[in-house]
Amino acid sequence: MIEAAPTQAIVIRGGRVIDPGCLDATADVVLLDGKIAAVGPRVTAPPGAREIDARGKVVAPGFVDLHVHLREPGQEYKEDIATGGRAAAAGGFTTICCMPNTSPVNDCRAVTDLIMGRAREASPVRVRPVGAISVGLRGESLAEIGEMQEAGIVAVSDDGRPVMNAELMRRALEWARTFRLPVVQHCEDLHLAAGGVMNESPVATRAGLRGQPPAAESVMVARDLELCEWTGARYHVAHVSTASSVRLLREAKRRGLPVTCEVTPHHLTLTDEACAAYDTSAKCAPPLRSARDRDALREALADGTIDCIATDHAPHGLQDKEVEFDFASFGILGLETALGLGLALVDEGVLDLPTLLTRLTVGAARCFGLPAGTLAVGAAADVVVFDPAARWRVDPARFHSRSRNTPFAGWDVRGRVACTIVGGHVVHEGGEHGWGSER
Repeated sequence: MIEAAPTQAIVIRGGRVIDPGCLDATADVVLLDGKIAAVGPRVTAPPGAREIDARGKVVAPGFVDLHVHLREPGQEYKEDIATGGRAAAAGGFTTICCMPNTSPVNDCRAVTDLIMGRAREASPVRVRPVGAISVGLRGESLAEIGEMQEAGIVAVSDDGRPVMNAELMRRALEWARTFRLPVVQHCEDLHLAAGGVMNESPVATRAGLRGQPPAAESVMVARDLELCEWTGARYHVAHVSTASSVRLLREAKRRGLPVTCEVTPHHLTLTDEACAAYDTSAKCAPPLRSARDRDALREALADGTIDCIATDHAPHGLQDKEVEFDFASFGILGLETALGLGLALVDEGVLDLPTLLTRLTVGAARCFGLPAGTLAVGAAADVVVFDPAARWRVDPARFHSRSRNTPFAGWDVRGRVACTIVGGHVVHEGGEHGWGSER
């Protein structure tokens, strides 16, 4: 987070304050010295406080994203910590966790220190690095987990590549347990996936594209749950995409295993039909699945089997996406469209608004043990104010992100972030948005 001048006291007046699991009422919120100082009706403003009129708007804890690719160091032409941080602030996120598949890989203290330093210099939001499980993400030997933990990582993952070696995964779980870190797995059996570029389905057959079966994910989930039970370590499944994986995770939670998981907005919204016209902006890993899988994900998000929404924000340049579908990079942007897509689920009756906000805030924070996602007095003054009725059209050309790869271009959505506050500092205001035109 950018080092800033001392905070000004702020009073957010008259909004619908939703602190998930604690409060849902019209109230004022006072921010003082970078902390939540008071929440209640008609509070007295500290001398010299800035007042923000939140009437007709929702006031909530700043969103937390456990799965973001910032591409720095090494691929700054796609994204960097500054542009990714601005995109996060525009989307209402105040804490983001960045994945280690950078160049060089975040597999040692030196790279973690570099990311932490750059975040302090350039990002308007809090950046929490995720360290690699294995050296170079090669799945051969463990990375320097202890040293990275001392430098500030909040989890370990080889995201983008699964840990195929079960023995290495066991050791990773044991070491991570020692340092009280969750292990985050990109669940994909590479032998079953076998180079598939989309979901194995009739859609892939008609398109003439090589598919990867849903079992490529669930087989890996099943294996890792056995290792999780054996080691007692915290285990987190990234970007769950199949009904079979949901079934396995629901049963594991029922048995009391220390398991959490996340789902992306695009897997909750789209199906593999989005790939039928060879639209590379819809190519992602894991691939978009069937309507049955999407519906199972929605149900699991609503009932709490899936703990949180994470964007898997994956920026790519034009040269990475404007090629044949087989050769295009996997990945979809997510930070600036997550709220709008989430509110669409509320409109469809999949979730109510407090549940959506739970999955975007405290539900995510708990997975990694982060001090975020709450408006409790004394907590960090990380707050989002958004207008749930404001409609806008997604225009990638106006994103804060350096990249433009989204399948949601031209979609009409509702929910505009009016103000994002981090540590008592206003880091984004709606007049500076980059999403697109109002409708």
